[in-house]
Amino acid sequence: MSDETPSPAAPGRADPPRRAVVTGAAGFLGSHLVEELLRRGTEVVGLDSFLTGTPENLAHVAEHPGLRLVRCDITDYVHVPGDVDLVLHLASPASPVDYLKLPIETLKVGSIGTLHALGLAKDKGARFLLASTSEVYGDPQVHPQPEDYWGHVNPVGPRGVYDEAKRYAEALTTAYRQTHGVDTAIVRIFNTFGPRMRPYDGRAIPTFVRQALAGEPLTVAGDGLQTRSVCYVDDLVRGILALASSDLTGPVNIGNPEERTVRQIAEDVVAATGSRSSLVFVGRPVDDPQVRRPDTALAASALGWKPEVEWADGLARTVAWFREAVVAGGAGTAQGSR
Repeated sequence: MSDETPSPAAPGRADPPRRAVVTGAAGFLGSHLVEELLRRGTEVVGLDSFLTGTPENLAHVAEHPGLRLVRCDITDYVHVPGDVDLVLHLASPASPVDYLKLPIETLKVGSIGTLHALGLAKDKGARFLLASTSEVYGDPQVHPQPEDYWGHVNPVGPRGVYDEAKRYAEALTTAYRQTHGVDTAIVRIFNTFGPRMRPYDGRAIPTFVRQALAGEPLTVAGDGLQTRSVCYVDDLVRGILALASSDLTGPVNIGNPEERTVRQIAEDVVAATGSRSSLVFVGRPVDDPQVRRPDTALAASALGWKPEVEWADGLARTVAWFREAVVAGGAGTAQGSR
């Protein structure tokens, strides 16, 4: 939990931010956040190194007068001219394929990149929001996971580069709040899905959808009885912006508390795609969590947030996007930093 426990009626900000900086803006989640901020009338400066993100994710808003997309490595010198009201720090490789291939880059963006993003917020007097992750809970021994659970993480395992980068980023964000008085918040994001995910990013849902559409067997890790709680991206964006608009410091879990086995997710994907694909069972990755489910009581009471998009509806939208992007050869190879 945060060091300041908010009341359920935590006051928010009266006006939406006039100008926001989004790091990792061209990734899966970052692009959806940029799109919603623009819809709400906020001017956005999007920063992205395009290491795992791509401008294709923002092609549909590229000509929007309120958007400025800049190639920028947040681990290098960062300068944004003019006023800024909100800094949303999402930059990081987030899929296992990415952070296992880019371990040093993952650790650098969680440490140096977070330091620079916090420095920008401090310089501008802006609200700062860190996109952390449910991975800080590791392979949890408490279920569901509340914000005051410290986690069960293997710091030297293959997933440690991502887990520890985010845990360090949380500590650094807290230190900037306590030492420099920066207005900070931490969101812990649970498994998210939706359009613009990469078909080869290694995460279960895009992998299953790609395989089902191609008529290939769906590769289910282990016995498939491990559980995940998956949240449609539109709901997650609402939760993040609700936290950004509040006075909460966090951390706050944002995710869908409805739990499913990985095997059930695979079977639902087969049904949603109309595929004849079978399931095949393969070895589980090292330190793969057995269970993952957020306790969202704080988000519900303090932010009035809960997921609204049903699993079947979100999956249908995701499959429809993959059919167009992957099968038709559109943006199917698009990258995504979250």
